[in-house]
Amino acid sequence: MANNDQRRRQLAREKFERQQRRRVEARNRARRRNIIIASVGAAVVVIGGGSTAFAVMGGSDDGKKADAAASPAATPSPSASASAPPEPKMTIDKTASYTMDFRTNRGTVKIAMNAAKTPHTVNSFKYLADKKFFDNTKCHRLTTSGIYVLQCGDPKGDGTGGPGYTIPDENLTSLGKAGADGSVTYKAGTVAMANTGQPHTGGSQFFLVYKDSKLQPSYTPFGTMDSAGLKAVQAVAKAGVAGSTAKKPVTDGAPKDAVTVEKATVDKQ
Repeated sequence: MANNDQRRRQLAREKFERQQRRRVEARNRARRRNIIIASVGAAVVVIGGGSTAFAVMGGSDDGKKADAAASPAATPSPSASASAPPEPKMTIDKTASYTMDFRTNRGTVKIAMNAAKTPHTVNSFKYLADKKFFDNTKCHRLTTSGIYVLQCGDPKGDGTGGPGYTIPDENLTSLGKAGADGSVTYKAGTVAMANTGQPHTGGSQFFLVYKDSKLQPSYTPFGTMDSAGLKAVQAVAKAGVAGSTAKKPVTDGAPKDAVTVEKATVDKQ
């Protein structure tokens, strides 16, 4: 019989999976709606004897209202559409070492990145950091029960944003064989990609594991925080989730101590 801690972790994972499915379903509904709108909108409108052709297209907020109705998921997805841009061209040296520095208002987090095992992920972060994609973004989600992560990398700050493209999953077998419950341990200090819960749907969102967490082996582990960075994230976690009180604890939401990524860089060592 599972003990209370195992049951709590199981319930947390099941909750995340339900939220992920709702997000995917909402995006699919919105995408179908926008295709219809685009088809209807691509019409000729006659105004004052002249004609103007125009198309009405949906933006990258597909499903945002539906997503907002659910709690932030451990694995929200980047925005994506049929016309999404391709993954960035591979420019990194797969044999070299890279370090990602996130300078935040709560301290600097240095992440040693595994380019040999996660070249697509490292290449994408290098590409985005060089474009200042992460600068002045918020770490929008903290979880303090079931799993223990701080999630960042969303330019919208609400769990629905991304770069527009997706990257493949990598390095999923590195955490060992899954247990009877299908999970593996993402150890404290691990940095991994968030996704929709579907294969190969990572974008720019990632999570920082501040305490050993049991998760499905579906999230690309691509880096490790330095000790100072881990302590900084643990301090944020200790402060808890915004809106949480002793009488009414909240274990999943925006961190009480708001975290802003002031500047992000990825450099070859």
